This record gives sequence, structure tokens and C-alpha cells, in this order.
Amino acid sequence: MKIYVIYGGENAEHEVSVKSAFSILKHIYYDYHTIIPIYITREGEWYKGSEVKNKETISTEDQLSDLNEKELFSFDELNEEECLAFPILHGPNGEDGTIQGLFEALHIPYVGSGVLAGAVGMDKLISKGVFKEAGLSVLPYKEIKLREWKVDKQNVCSNIESYIGYPMYVKPANQGSSIGITRVLDEEELTKAIELAFNYDYRIIVEKELPVREIEVAILGNEDVHTSLPGEVAKDEQFYAYEDKYFNQESVVKIPAEISDELTKKIRKMAAVAFEAINGSGVARVDFFLTNEEDIYINEVNTFPGFTTDSMYPKIWTKTGIPFDDLIEEVIQLGMRRYKDKHKISKEITTGNKNREMENTDAELDNE
Repeated sequence: MKIYVIYGGENAEHEVSVKSAFSILKHIYYDYHTIIPIYITREGEWYKGSEVKNKETISTEDQLSDLNEKELFSFDELNEEECLAFPILHGPNGEDGTIQGLFEALHIPYVGSGVLAGAVGMDKLISKGVFKEAGLSVLPYKEIKLREWKVDKQNVCSNIESYIGYPMYVKPANQGSSIGITRVLDEEELTKAIELAFNYDYRIIVEKELPVREIEVAILGNEDVHTSLPGEVAKDEQFYAYEDKYFNQESVVKIPAEISDELTKKIRKMAAVAFEAINGSGVARVDFFLTNEEDIYINEVNTFPGFTTDSMYPKIWTKTGIPFDDLIEEVIQLGMRRYKDKHKISKEITTGNKNREMENTDAELDNE
């Protein structure tokens, strides 16, 4: 199969995407596939690199963002038989349904969740409503719209303080990798945090902070959903920041998380419920908060989590029994299987409509 590995992108998670792509190109099965790298610049230009022959072809991450033979990419190439798009894109214009909509419109098979799951998973406000409808608990939260903030900042802050209370977290509604998120302890910090979050989105969410542990479960599958052992992010600081996730490596990952078998079963089941609630497919990481009283709150479903060698998602699956190399191959096969299943249904619907049209025509001729 010819696989187009697409990475970079026009968002704040550009660098993480390049790191994820580098890790995947170091572990993908070259004996089975032809690999073509496609780099999206920060300005949105798509460049095609030459075929990657083996894992030694790409020796540094810098090579991925400085392709030797840069040429603008044409989508006509993705219409070939046995061709698959592997979008290793995080955040807006990547895993939020936009790029998936492009592939759907062009009838291109691709890895990961579809348009709906990507959009819902990325939007922290919409996803919380879906989770609640599915019977999952979420932390107390409040939405702030940019127009409300511009009209009366003081009133917005007062409402948040009375409803949420300190400490709290201020987050853009549509961002990942902890970008634009601030832990807030007082009103002065609240104003600054809201202004920062509005740099990334016109809707933001404010959540109550509770003393919790962060538990994460990896998902693999389409209709048949498989869940991993839960992992835990154990950190010195209250907030697991963007730099800690991908660069500082100061956080400690515990796999499996040190929780009871009963809690493990419960959290894994909740992860599958959340994944199915947003209509997820392929891959995802579901993040939970666990209190000292063992109350479980869902935080989010990340429909394309980090795939670096230090990322939680591949680490959890390795501990669960699926090595990185096999994990990538399974993700590829799930993407192609989803496309074929969807294409089969679409073909059956089209055939059924044509048959009904023919039957109606025959009936009209008989009546005449």
C-alpha cells in the first residue's frame, strides 16, 4: 500500500506533529508499504518529499520540515488504488474534522476518526454535553464567549468566581496539548488567563480544580473497541504543561496506574463509552480525573494523541502487549477497513436506490 504520511500543520501543535511523524517513520513496516512524506508548513503549503525507503532514510526531525526535494503536493496522487492518507496532525486543522472532511470529499481512505468524532472530540464544550448525555460525569464548568468578555469583563469574572471558585483552569474550547491553558488562583490571574485563552479561540471554558489524579486509557478499534491498561501521569507540578508533555520529560508515567482492579475495569469501560459516544474510530486516548474518594470525571477524548516515543498512547499499548511497530500497522489496517466498510454501505445504498428507480419505472410502464 502507498501511504502518505501527512504532518506539520497550521497550528500551535506543529512541532509535536513533526515529532510524532518522526517516531512513526522510525517504526512503520517498510516491507509492506511505500511511504511518501507530506509536510504542511505553518503557512499552510503542502510539500511532497521523496519516498522514504527505510527507517535510516530519515535520521533527524529537521529533515521532515526541510524536505530535500520540495515540490507542491497534488491531491490527484491520492486517487490511486491501495492508497491511504496517514494524517499525523494534532489540534485545529488537523484532528478537528477539517482535514477528515477534505479526505471524505475526495473519497480518500485515511487513518483515524471521521469528521464528527474529530470535531466533537476537539471541542471541549460540545464534548462535555455529549459525555453527560452518555452518563459520564464531568467537572463543574462554565463557557465564556468573546463577545461577552468584550462587553463586561468584570461581570464575567464575578460570575465565574461565584459559580466555579478558585482554584480553576481556563482553557480554549478548541486546542490540544495543554496549549493556552492556565491554572488560576485569583482575579488578577483570571483576567490574564482569559485574555491568553482568547488568543487561541473565541470560546473558552473555565473548569473547577479538584485534587485529582490523571488517568489515561488508550483506544484501538472501529466498531470493535479495545481498551488498554490505564496509565497515570504523575507530576511534580499541579498542571501538566505543553513543555512537560513533549520536551522537559519531568513528568513520570506509571503504567499500569496504581489503582484497584475494580477501578481499572470501570475506567476502561467508561473510556469505551466515551469513544463510542463521539462516534470515534481507529485511535484515541481518553483522559480521566480520579479523586481521593474514587469519583471519576472524564476530561476529554483525544482523537489523535501524540505518537512520539515519549507519548502516553504508544507507551500504554506497549505495556498492554502491542509493540509500537505493530500498533502503527494496526492503525493503518483499521483506517483502510473503515473506508472499505463505509464504501460498501454507500455502494449498497446507491444500488438499492437504482433498483427502486427501475422498479418504479417498470410499474409506471405496466400501468400505461
